[in-house]
Amino acid sequence: MDSPAGGTASTLDPERSAWLRLTLTAGLGPATARRLLAVFGLPDAIFAASAATLAPHAGEALARELAGPASPAQREAMQAAARWLASSPSNHLVTLADTLYPAGLLAMSDPPPVLYATGRIDRLAQPGLAIVGSRSATRQGEATAEAFAAGLARAGLAIVSGLALGIDAAAHRGALDAAGGTIAVVGTGVDVVYPAANRALTARIRTQWLVLSELPLGTPAVAFNF
Repeated sequence: MDSPAGGTASTLDPERSAWLRLTLTAGLGPATARRLLAVFGLPDAIFAASAATLAPHAGEALARELAGPASPAQREAMQAAARWLASSPSNHLVTLADTLYPAGLLAMSDPPPVLYATGRIDRLAQPGLAIVGSRSATRQGEATAEAFAAGLARAGLAIVSGLALGIDAAAHRGALDAAGGTIAVVGTGVDVVYPAANRALTARIRTQWLVLSELPLGTPAVAFNF
């Protein structure tokens, strides 16, 4: 697949629906998903396989789930994703099969099969550097993070951080104020703004750069995801 889907259709194509269903299967983590993909190819081939064929690679319970029809909850989530994509050309789904999938994540043992993105999807191709830190940073700490982020952004790097209060937010601000780039990787659904105090900053990043999440739409702020 050459490019990720944006907000141009009210329904998902079958291949992208299969990618989403894979991520929405309870008990199926990224490492197991990658193992199945290595054996069967694209997700639609996984769902076309029998439980007996899948079991050696996923276990019997998970194999039965994958071999059966999509659950009502999965169908509802896929329909919500289709509506979200159709709502704005800035909304995208990036799968492991897309050429824009970040090369750095591909080097991991368990890259997320799907990324939800809001903003300028072409920004994924820019080299990036992460700046993260304390949520309860001092003013001096935030000023230092802003200065570092501004200098690095001017040098052509996209500053990657998590949109948390403190150092993360300072890094994003420093990059934007220097007319540079920044990408927010969040621990909620990409459609959720958290924390609320960063609403204006989130809007700036969505408009000028990119917000990313591996979590399904609507996922609230839960400590485990951070």
